[in-house]
Amino acid sequence: MKDIQPILNKALDGERISAEDATALLESKDFAKIGVAANEIRKRKNDENIVTYIIDRNINYTNVCNVVCTFCAFYRRPGKPDTYVHSIEEIEKRIDETIALGGTGVLMQGGLHPDFNIEWYEDLLSTLHKKYPNFQLHCFSPPEIHNISLISGLDYESIMRRLKAAGLNSMPGGGGEILDDEVRKRVSTKCTTQEWLDVMRAVHKVGLKSTATMMFGIGDNVSHRVKHLQRVRDVQDETGGFTAFIPWTFQRENTALGRKITEEPTGIDYLKMLAVSRIFFDNIQHIQSSWLTQGIRLGQAALGFGADDMGSIMIEENVVSAAGASNEANEKELRYQISEAGYRPQQRDILYNYIDREESASLDERKSMPLKNLSVAFAD
Repeated sequence: MKDIQPILNKALDGERISAEDATALLESKDFAKIGVAANEIRKRKNDENIVTYIIDRNINYTNVCNVVCTFCAFYRRPGKPDTYVHSIEEIEKRIDETIALGGTGVLMQGGLHPDFNIEWYEDLLSTLHKKYPNFQLHCFSPPEIHNISLISGLDYESIMRRLKAAGLNSMPGGGGEILDDEVRKRVSTKCTTQEWLDVMRAVHKVGLKSTATMMFGIGDNVSHRVKHLQRVRDVQDETGGFTAFIPWTFQRENTALGRKITEEPTGIDYLKMLAVSRIFFDNIQHIQSSWLTQGIRLGQAALGFGADDMGSIMIEENVVSAAGASNEANEKELRYQISEAGYRPQQRDILYNYIDREESASLDERKSMPLKNLSVAFAD
């Protein structure tokens, strides 16, 4: 096994590690040493005393989807009896509930609906932006933008300019899974690796920020994961538009792919991937813990492996929970976990600006409110 200390020393000295270095780290058994180095780098890049979180909601506006992803238990094919499309009134009701809980934005994503053209999305955004001008709309994903392109015949940049003008504030990094077509073509019929990356380039070119994600454990190996990291870092070198990177493991329950996968990533695999991400992404500011998928204890442990953000307290989430994730918490619990890990919890917005409010009063008020289906965003 390759000695990883020279690689860690290089990173700690401020040098960029290579894809080969990342491979050696992911193949190493010394995950604790990797974690120590990642934590040190995290302290240098962000306030070492603070861990951030966000209050928002994931509104899945439709479950109608015209592609097949074997890792997804949420989507429904067009025409099936259990399909839905939320009305604007229903979406507004959910936003009102989010604001009442101290929320600053909404993460809105849906299936790839075969009938929704660019005008449908513009109408949705403009209506919401007009009613909630100071509420952040963090919406859609590269597969959704690619779907709009196929339906409307517009290039990605034109779509993003129009959505931005309609009120879009930023975009989640969903639909990335593993950015390598050797894996993607086996598990999904949606956009290719190049198309995902090109949408993100367009997002950043029009002046919007986004996150980037990775879902591993879908039949991929270390080489695929490193290619994913390299491709995201290359785009960030070009655009500087990614605010954060969020890796998580495939949730196999209730999915077709889950019945075929014989090995799944362990907690150690997750922590090591998180730590290597922090070391590899010298050009991305934030690394987010995904405790919706990993559980609150492992999510807390991630704060010692390079993560500086705990993601979202969310009043609703349907996609990951449909696949079997059932972890829940409220703001008080999340702040407790951050504090017990030795950090000061700090609410933020979508763009990582701090939100300051009277925490004690707001917490007491919200403790008495009905909080259901609370979970963390998986692609904030």
